[in-house]
Amino acid sequence: MSTVGTLAERHRVKNGARFSLRDRDAGDTGPVATKERAQRLLLRGIDRLRDAQEKLYAQDRWSVLVIFQAMDAAGKDGAIEHVMTGINPQGCQVFSFKAPSDEELDHDFMWRTSKNLPERGRIGIFNRSYYEEVLVVRVHPEILGSQRLPASLVTRNMWKHRYEDIVAFERYLTRNGVVVLKFFLHVSKAEQRRRFLARIADPAKQWKFSAADVRERAHWNEYMRAYEDMVRNTATSHAPWYVVPADNKWYTRLVVASTIVNALDTLGLEFPRVSKSKMNDLMEAKRLLESEGKGPKTRGKAS
Repeated sequence: MSTVGTLAERHRVKNGARFSLRDRDAGDTGPVATKERAQRLLLRGIDRLRDAQEKLYAQDRWSVLVIFQAMDAAGKDGAIEHVMTGINPQGCQVFSFKAPSDEELDHDFMWRTSKNLPERGRIGIFNRSYYEEVLVVRVHPEILGSQRLPASLVTRNMWKHRYEDIVAFERYLTRNGVVVLKFFLHVSKAEQRRRFLARIADPAKQWKFSAADVRERAHWNEYMRAYEDMVRNTATSHAPWYVVPADNKWYTRLVVASTIVNALDTLGLEFPRVSKSKMNDLMEAKRLLESEGKGPKTRGKAS
């Protein structure tokens, strides 16, 4: 991964004040020219991620929250599947957030995600997240009617307030040992169309397709403005956004893997060192186990 160590920096947004999607090419592949090269580098990255995750779990001090936001068919599921291949399931949790339930609607907008935050030593993955509340809800404000909010709180400043709450929440998480990694997989409208058609044509993928996904394309420009405002208002130094080109899945997955590995590398992860008394116990256990192999050997008699 060293040859592409700058991928995270290339796509990181720490200050969104001047962020514009017009400056981002969904088909960009950076310094990686071919799919074959990306796949080789991804395999190396997965090996490093596996090693780092084992130390993260053993050390039990930090946790990692990985958030994926994107339009439909941008490759969230594939990125999670390919990047997390080989990770110990004990140390990784994946949650997908779709339309909220009645119970979830009876709580604040971050409740359903907050209760699924990763424990120390674990990697938690959110396939969509509390950011849906400034994306799909903003594009479809009629959804607010089902959220049972006091009418006095539903004002034109509502989105600004939600951005502020999210930034404060993520600052709180980072101050408590949670590394927040946020990926916006930026797919073009043309590529999304191609992938939808491929799903319709493939019996193994037809179950993924919903006619509602096509209807949402009519709101494409509104969604792009919502994503742009999301990055502008919630990209911070403690929880930056990674705006990842998503028209080439092989590049998307490499960037995601590289970014997670780089973040774990900064934590100084090590296997815990045992105490002197624990080491004495280990040596005594070793002595007893080795002595078992030195006992008299007996041969059974044929009956």
